[in-house]
Amino acid sequence: MTEGDRRDDRSLAGQGSDDAVTRGRSSGVIGGIVWLTGLSGAGKSTLAAALAARLAGVRPVELLDGDDIRTFLSAGLGFSRADRDTNVHRIAYVARLLARHGVLVLVAAISPYAETRARLRVLSDAAGHPFVEVFVHAPLETVIARDVKGLYKRAQAGELPSFTGVSDPYEPPPAPDVEVRTDREARADCEARILQALAERGLVPPS
Repeated sequence: MTEGDRRDDRSLAGQGSDDAVTRGRSSGVIGGIVWLTGLSGAGKSTLAAALAARLAGVRPVELLDGDDIRTFLSAGLGFSRADRDTNVHRIAYVARLLARHGVLVLVAAISPYAETRARLRVLSDAAGHPFVEVFVHAPLETVIARDVKGLYKRAQAGELPSFTGVSDPYEPPPAPDVEVRTDREARADCEARILQALAERGLVPPS
């Protein structure tokens, strides 16, 4: 995380952020961040896209996908822990900017390190935005069997160093706000449980 990022984080927790949160709440729309974390191939992007489509006519919503951020915002970063953390903090910064203006931001990103995700919650709380951590859980053997992008096969062949779940760790959330098992549950059931958690926090109307 750069010094510039830290300055931005401090500004988000300051008066400007408070004013934006107040405006959002006075208009009846509360911004928030729904952070979907899990292994590659677990179903994060699929779930986030389905939720975004479902909520588009209900409230302001935006989807930030980790693959897109890597392409357009973090193209120069590698896959060291420092670079992964920088990438995740960039995503979270954009998410907080949107949330302060009343947008519900759905983030689909591996974000493998528990300490980093905990830091994101602290920053979001300081800015006054609900942070809902969703663990999209599919065991390693399941995502390897899916391997829709052929990434695990390449990682196991040594072609992709520092690959999460193979040669780099993934640290599951110890106490996520929601855990969905995409290897056992239908997508509709996963969506319903996430929406229930959002409704309980006043981020979407009760179903």
